[in-house]
Amino acid sequence: MSGMKNSPFAKRLRASHRDEDDRLTSPRRGATAGGHQRINSLFGVGPADPSNSTPAVDQDPSSSTSSAFDFSSSRTAGPSSDATTPFGQNHSPVNLGRYRDYGDRFVPSRDSGDIRTSFHLLEEGGPSTPSKNRIIPSESDAQKEQANSMFNSILQTEVTPPSPVRHGLLPSTPTRRRLFTYNSPNSNPATPSRQRRLDDPIDEAYSMSPVRAESRRLLESPRRTLRSVCKTPYRVLDAPELADDFYLNLVDWSSTNVLGVGLGSCVYLWSAQNAHVNKLCDLTDSGDTISSVSWVQKGTTLAIGTLSGQLQIYDANTLTLTRTYQHAHSQRIGALAWNSYILSSGSRDRMVHHRDVREAGERPFKKCAGHRQEVCGLKWNGDGGASNATLASGGNDNKVCIWDLRGSRRPSHVNGRGSGHSAGTGNSDEAGDAPLWKFHEHTAAVKALAWDPHVTGVLATGGGTQDKHIRFWNVVNGTMTAELDTGSQVCNLIWSLNSHELVSTHGFSSTTAQNQICIWKYPQLSMVASLTGHTNRVLYLAMSPDGETIVTGAGDETLRFWNAFPKQEKNVRGRDSQLDYAHRIR
Repeated sequence: MSGMKNSPFAKRLRASHRDEDDRLTSPRRGATAGGHQRINSLFGVGPADPSNSTPAVDQDPSSSTSSAFDFSSSRTAGPSSDATTPFGQNHSPVNLGRYRDYGDRFVPSRDSGDIRTSFHLLEEGGPSTPSKNRIIPSESDAQKEQANSMFNSILQTEVTPPSPVRHGLLPSTPTRRRLFTYNSPNSNPATPSRQRRLDDPIDEAYSMSPVRAESRRLLESPRRTLRSVCKTPYRVLDAPELADDFYLNLVDWSSTNVLGVGLGSCVYLWSAQNAHVNKLCDLTDSGDTISSVSWVQKGTTLAIGTLSGQLQIYDANTLTLTRTYQHAHSQRIGALAWNSYILSSGSRDRMVHHRDVREAGERPFKKCAGHRQEVCGLKWNGDGGASNATLASGGNDNKVCIWDLRGSRRPSHVNGRGSGHSAGTGNSDEAGDAPLWKFHEHTAAVKALAWDPHVTGVLATGGGTQDKHIRFWNVVNGTMTAELDTGSQVCNLIWSLNSHELVSTHGFSSTTAQNQICIWKYPQLSMVASLTGHTNRVLYLAMSPDGETIVTGAGDETLRFWNAFPKQEKNVRGRDSQLDYAHRIR
């Protein structure tokens, strides 16, 4: 045992222990006895002062003789130097001796999430700021959604093991006392199902594909083809003096395939069949300016509103003025809407007037007052006549009103989102009834209004610069069914006649895309296409009578024609019906 104590290993062990004790106790002894001062090799500063007092956190750093970050002066400091760390605190050697060194090995923590979360791909673009974290759909969202759905299905098929298929009888308690039976391979041939699999030349055992058969079937299955839309206009027309005013409506397309455009003080008619242009009227002599144009649903009658509040009705077939309402409104007429022989007009005077164009009287047969600011949008639901149609109006007061000329009242058992109160002027027979519904959800002017031709009672509305939302309403019960944040000012809305899609034109934007024309799929609210080309806000929008072409107008004084929708499918079976004997007549 004594030989073990005097061995070289024991001597080196005792020497290392003495060095460790000297390192821990020598600074305190040196401070009291004036011995050699040791330097802290971690921070490069001298030991604490003889009083061994820890400086306060709020101590003035100017009172120290050596700077906290001046390592060269602290290395030569004497016994009276004040030693501090770079973070303003004094660490004693005893605390430094207890410091745990974990080394340079890093083991990441792996969350035990599900497979979908663990294998989910990162989104492109990185994190966004809290003020710009709105999810704005883009044209490539449909392709990405389809690709992500396919990827998730294949990933789950490959990562998740398939459920084992049990052949034979269900497990039961063995009746024999011998639980384990050992047979030679020759005495237990392959099962018939295994033989059938090996006989199949397209079995998975012979496949060279890196994925399973289920994944191959998903990859080889036919996918839904996304509709392609031409991104360039097939025709561009110059439109000088086309006003860059959000509150005007200067472009409309008739059922006879004639485009009416208000340019300054004139109204021009452009025929889509032969591209022939005619000047309908010129108000230069009267000093007035066109503020709105609107075609009747079926026919060649065109209504024109002016900045002075005058309302004129023309016959486009003969280019003649048929009726004039000299003082239709006290201020400009920015919105017009037809419903058979009833013409509704909205003005900056906050009123909506309804006139029967068959009568020559100046006074309207009904007035509606539901807005506190200018009425900038009007749209009738359908063309079945005044007896079965409702009117939607949008104003600069951020409100949407639903009117019924029959004076219908809202159902008492339905609690809608907000209620409206009308304050008509004049006598009781002139004052309009309260609106059927009044919606307050928009936060900017509502000019864009569009009734869904495929679903009864569905209205789409679009808000201005401060709102940027398209909202969908069910006017039967007065509720909002959906909303879409477009990221830009909504100037116009129109539904497709051939497919359940919606077109929106935009202006000022909070994103990089501006002045675009968007096509949305309803009710998925996914973007089908985004068309660009205008250099100013796309303030005007109209659709051809066949529902295939749309025309857009902007402050850049151009009209652009787009092939936005496919041709309407015709009923071939009905056309070739055997009950139709007309085709047999020779």
